[in-house]
Amino acid sequence: MSILSKLNKFNTFKTVLVAMAMVVAYYVFIAADRYVSEVSLSVSSTDGSSAVSATGLESLIGITPNSKEDALHLKEYVHSLDMLKILDEKINLRSIYESQKLDLFFRLFANTDQEKYLEYYRSRVEVYYDEVSGLLNVKVEGFSPDDALLISSTILAESERFINELSHKISREQMKFAEDELIKAKQRYQDAKNELISFQNKYGVFNPEAQAEAKANFITEIEVKISQKETELNTNLSYLNDSAPSIIALKSEIASLKSQLKKEIAKVASTNSDKKLNDLASRFKDLFLQAGFAEDIYKTALTSVEKTRIEASRKVKQLVVIQTPSKPQTAIYPEKIYNIVTIFIILSMAFGVFRLVKAIVEEHRY
Repeated sequence: MSILSKLNKFNTFKTVLVAMAMVVAYYVFIAADRYVSEVSLSVSSTDGSSAVSATGLESLIGITPNSKEDALHLKEYVHSLDMLKILDEKINLRSIYESQKLDLFFRLFANTDQEKYLEYYRSRVEVYYDEVSGLLNVKVEGFSPDDALLISSTILAESERFINELSHKISREQMKFAEDELIKAKQRYQDAKNELISFQNKYGVFNPEAQAEAKANFITEIEVKISQKETELNTNLSYLNDSAPSIIALKSEIASLKSQLKKEIAKVASTNSDKKLNDLASRFKDLFLQAGFAEDIYKTALTSVEKTRIEASRKVKQLVVIQTPSKPQTAIYPEKIYNIVTIFIILSMAFGVFRLVKAIVEEHRY
């Protein structure tokens, strides 16, 4: 009986009408109008990169993977706490949202903590990335047309600053790396030159490799002369005795040449490693090659710095605005008529279910 008595209180359709009267009163007198300002944008690169590496539909419409990645980064930034703090600093966003006090469902209270405030902000700013077009769409809700326009314009300006700063930050990092490498390459080249000069000064040679080659040619010339003189000596001995003046002169000249040959060979391959011309030539060649290699690295580093400086002097990425923020003229939300009709249908269906349940309960009483 207690259940039936409670059900009888809602037995008439007046209950639905009373509820609908409250719903209508809410949407007419209390519900806060929410105006929407939309922005559509994309991130493009001005560094001359192509979309060759993109695949499928992206390659056809010119969306590069980097542009997509930048757009997704921007999407997260728009919904970030950093963006919220900037909006508070520039346009006092909290006071804009707190100005609406009548509609409790969409009211931002003064004592709302940071986490709840960020959640509220994200519910008022919708950010959607379109995979097909590559556009980032931002819908900003405000309780007045001017507020919606102000918030969306500020978000757009800060988004452009973010993309520019992201691009220049990468350029600055690349420039710093290139300059650091240039300093290292310059020092390495200077050290290699100093080591080569010290070697030349220590052993009193300019190019021992060339000197060794000249010595080798000179030794060959001496050996040829010795061979010629010995041939001449043998020829003269065939008709002269050993005591003949010409024989004695030839033998003396051959001995002198052989003595000179030993001295020249000793200069090239001495038992003292510090005096070996071939050893000096080998060590000199190593130092010379190291200096040449260090010079090549230094030239490459110089070229890299200049290229990086040129790239850093221009904006590599830019924000392309497809749809600029506009001042809305009509409140899109709430959809009053649609919501009222929908609630009426739901309540009517609930009332029908209620009557059916009531009929079943009464039937089982007997």
